[in-house]
Amino acid sequence: MLYRGSCHCGNVKFEVEGEIKGGVSCNCSICRRKGTALAFFPRTSMKLLTPDDALATYTFNKHVIKHRFCKTCGMHPFGEGVDPKGNEMVAVSLNCLDDFDVSAVPLQHYDGRSL
Repeated sequence: MLYRGSCHCGNVKFEVEGEIKGGVSCNCSICRRKGTALAFFPRTSMKLLTPDDALATYTFNKHVIKHRFCKTCGMHPFGEGVDPKGNEMVAVSLNCLDDFDVSAVPLQHYDGRSL
């Protein structure tokens, strides 16, 4: 299925292709504050529909995840990283998808705070 999403102001828009059967809720220092529910996809499944320069990047701790956010409204629609097998991945905020009901999918809680 093709999903479309954006930041709050619409300056960052994207599409992601795949099936969402559930999401992840993480309690690390940044995810807890953002309150995001994430779904993971291969990076090749996501297409940025707006110029990359509309986004800024934040990294912390081990600097392996690129937390991408809109330069205008500050919304974090997705993050980029690499899975344990070395595949480029994207973690999409389910709350930033158009017409998607986050409460309709189960969320797995991930203890990122203890890592």
